[in-house]
Amino acid sequence: MLEYEFMRTAFVAGGIAAVVAGAVGFFLVLRNSIFAGHALSHVGFAGAAGSVLIGLSPFWGLLALTLVAGVVIGALGERLRGRDVAVGIILSLALGLGVLFLYLYTRYATQAIALLFGNILGVGRDTLWDLLTLGILALTALAAISRPLLFATLEPELAEAKGVSLRLISVLFMAIVAVAVAETAQVVGILLVFALMVGPAAAALRLSSGLGRGIVLAVALALLETWLGIALAYATDWPTTSWIVFLSCAVYFLSLVRPAASPDCA
Repeated sequence: MLEYEFMRTAFVAGGIAAVVAGAVGFFLVLRNSIFAGHALSHVGFAGAAGSVLIGLSPFWGLLALTLVAGVVIGALGERLRGRDVAVGIILSLALGLGVLFLYLYTRYATQAIALLFGNILGVGRDTLWDLLTLGILALTALAAISRPLLFATLEPELAEAKGVSLRLISVLFMAIVAVAVAETAQVVGILLVFALMVGPAAAALRLSSGLGRGIVLAVALALLETWLGIALAYATDWPTTSWIVFLSCAVYFLSLVRPAASPDCA
């Protein structure tokens, strides 16, 4: 399997995306911001399709629009809570615009469609370096804000009283989530970003009681599911995305068998 260059590239690209998705996804689940991450993935499709319309790379269009949307969502913060209908309408509008953009200009439509459902075996070397650079930036930024982010997540009132800007932390974190969404979309596609960002993190939160151990476990599960999914896809000729989603769901359901670990974020 590893004799083929595209398979080696797929394993490296999948590994990069899995590490970022696992680490960022852990905080996303911990902050109960899953719906916000879902919103970014849908908005990103409109960005990918829009960039196709003007002849640019779908990946950079996806990244640009998710970053903008992430900053807006982070700035709005609490105002979005309880407004699921409004947010849902916006997500539908984003998907509708994406479909319209593809209809108007179909030359690169296959690239945008690949972002919808994922095409890890089609990742090239140029994209691989882009993923690595963005992954390093995202993880470095996450490490830089991890302490105030955790403080703001667990004790928001106390954190604000201590001088932590909840809005700034929210904006920075959602910008990091946007980068993670763009990277994860390369592996499982925009429509199934949740499988890699939420599944491993949710299982890790149930199986581990410590913050550090939880993040490590989330990353390890994401890596395992991604690499095993690629290997199974090669062996069975089934879609890689399907295998990764199946494995992610299976691991989470198995984590429900045992009682959730008591939280310990000291």
